[in-house]
Amino acid sequence: MPTPQRRIWQPQLKRAELCRGWVFFALYVFFFPWLMGWVQRSYEGEFPVAHANVVYYLLIGVLTFLVLWSFLKNGFILLLDWLPENLFAFFTGLVGAVALHSLTMLIPLPVENPNLYSYPQQYLLDPASTLLVLVVLMPLVEEPLFRGLLFGTVRRYSRVLAYVLSTLIYALYCVWQFVFGYGGVDPRYLLVMLQYLPMSLALTWCYDRGGSIWSPIFLHMVLNGVHLMLALGRW
Repeated sequence: MPTPQRRIWQPQLKRAELCRGWVFFALYVFFFPWLMGWVQRSYEGEFPVAHANVVYYLLIGVLTFLVLWSFLKNGFILLLDWLPENLFAFFTGLVGAVALHSLTMLIPLPVENPNLYSYPQQYLLDPASTLLVLVVLMPLVEEPLFRGLLFGTVRRYSRVLAYVLSTLIYALYCVWQFVFGYGGVDPRYLLVMLQYLPMSLALTWCYDRGGSIWSPIFLHMVLNGVHLMLALGRW
């Protein structure tokens, strides 16, 4: 029986989706967090943080589907058409991410990862909301942007550069708020990026190898669940 040929990478986002997507990406990274912070400060005590996060990510998730609907719909078709390859990408990404994360956690850092404490606190206060945001909504929003849009755009020109940018920028996105989040600027928190590089690399590999954006979305869900369980175990 002949071996199936390796899928040839093809751009999946149309020009109109690229334009809408990059505008949405900029709003998601720079404007929406500021808006969310302003709302929380303005109505402090009236809305529990967990419930506010659910509303925030539900709205962002709806916008993600509106902006990138065709991309997400076609990605699901690709998932079914290339199911063996996507399953392979998912499981190898999962094993690689867990193994590399275990190694990076052995590296001594001058600061602790704040998420190791905030995730358990949020879970104990409101388990359902924490699981919904962390395990379901965040992957649905972040993967179409960081893998589908960022990696997919650069991948048209350079696979190596696409890997570097997608992996590093997502890891930086996970920690940049800590650098400015404690009443000053503490660049030591940039080193926490090391703990997010395995996950980011695995998600990038999963999308590149599988070809469907839904593979890294599902992998992101599983990895966030694993990280939450590990954080609860340390707390």
